[in-house]
Amino acid sequence: MKKLTLIIAAVLLVNICFAQDQLARARADKEWGYINTEGKWVINPQFEHVNDFSQGLASVEKGGEWGFIDKAGNFKINPQFNDARDFINGLAAVKKEKEWGYVNAEGKWVINPQFENALDFDSDLAAVKSGGEWGFINAKGTYVINPQFDKVTHFTEKLCPALKEKKWGYIDNKGNWIINPQFEKAEDFISGMARVRKGGEWGYIDAKGTYLINPQFDDANDFSEGLAAVKKGKEWGYIDAHGNYVVNPQFLKAHDFIGGLAGVMKGKEWGFIDGKGNYVINPQFIDVEDFHNDKAAVRLGKEWGYVNKKGEYIVNPQFEKARPFGKTRAMVKKGGEWGWIDNKGKYVINPQFPNAYPFVKLTW
Repeated sequence: MKKLTLIIAAVLLVNICFAQDQLARARADKEWGYINTEGKWVINPQFEHVNDFSQGLASVEKGGEWGFIDKAGNFKINPQFNDARDFINGLAAVKKEKEWGYVNAEGKWVINPQFENALDFDSDLAAVKSGGEWGFINAKGTYVINPQFDKVTHFTEKLCPALKEKKWGYIDNKGNWIINPQFEKAEDFISGMARVRKGGEWGYIDAKGTYLINPQFDDANDFSEGLAAVKKGKEWGYIDAHGNYVVNPQFLKAHDFIGGLAGVMKGKEWGFIDGKGNYVINPQFIDVEDFHNDKAAVRLGKEWGYVNKKGEYIVNPQFEKARPFGKTRAMVKKGGEWGWIDNKGKYVINPQFPNAYPFVKLTW
């Protein structure tokens, strides 16, 4: 009997920890708080705006000022800022009056407010704007790359897109041009390849700036599962990494491949194709979301439901809006309010929130 009691207690403890391990932002009336996976308020609605937790803290707005709370809802850094970003690598960018700086988890200034704008730390560097130009600082606030760019994004695969005199190029972490500014638009590098637009057309380059696929498309997406959706004229198709068409342009709209399938629009209806362009689910829907965990939200008429990869309904259309499935649940909107359903379409949290966001696992 004692052993059974201990087992039950352990199971209950695991369930409680799991419920507390994930939190979702939710709004009740006009104020925001946080709920657990059972739909219970862990932090009561009391804030004007809230963000997800990052490294154990969440930025929230109360009384027109931003501060940071812990998972119990206690202020660790009292509201005092005009704006605030998430904690990344132990620092958060915050705005005091008209200038941005960085604080640590105790709310102490590590880098005093001095910038016109400031982004999160990424790869030990943070993009900051001063004198109308962007540069990069380290965690001590020292410039590693002096302000000189009109715009920057962030580093991926050791390169960062940067704008200078209306042209985009790519810099390294010392501010050297690795690929000289020459593009009208430039996207992040993914698996050694980046999308760029030149002369009004999109192509793909490698990390040295050499074209892997020459500019020729009116629009283009990043590669996903070995294929990229590209637009030629008014129609979309799919190419491989060599620029060869695997699926000829024929669709009015096209999503990226996820889980072996891609949503495509033909005429006025959406269906799903495989990597060879064959319909796995024929066009029949007004709108679709991508497949996640072998389920896709689809809209038939005015209502959303969920289908499997055979196109069979696993949750019949009945919702005003439906978001992608996580491992065990999905957010759905019914009667103007958001709730959560399980894999069989049964409510695990009844619709009750005017607005809400997906559950996020707490990070420390």
